Amino acid sequence: QVQLVDSGGGLVQPGGSLRLSCAASGSSFRLHTMAWYRQAPGKQRELVAGINSGGITNYADSVKGRFTISRGNAVNTGYLQMNSLKPEDTAVYYCNAILEIAGILKNYWGQGTQVTVSS
Repeated sequence: QVQLVDSGGGLVQPGGSLRLSCAASGSSFRLHTMAWYRQAPGKQRELVAGINSGGITNYADSVKGRFTISRGNAVNTGYLQMNSLKPEDTAVYYCNAILEIAGILKNYWGQGTQVTVSS
């Protein structure tokens, strides 16, 4: 059973920073792509940032220059460094990963971690 666990959210003041973590655990798999999405109250879930197996990244325009997605030294981990946070960044953040298990690509989601930016 493969699980994706995201963590690191919290309450931070505007201009502050947080680092979210994502870790996949379970049976043998290969990590292809990892991404972070977020969903604010009353809004649709949106892509924040993604990184593929080659290390190529992409970002939503709203977070470019402020957020950085990366893969960890452990092959099954990833991070989202969030700097210069704004109140409009407040949302539940979800880790998403495409994992290859026994030759089949499968899509996994973390349980979500709340990020609140407020003074």
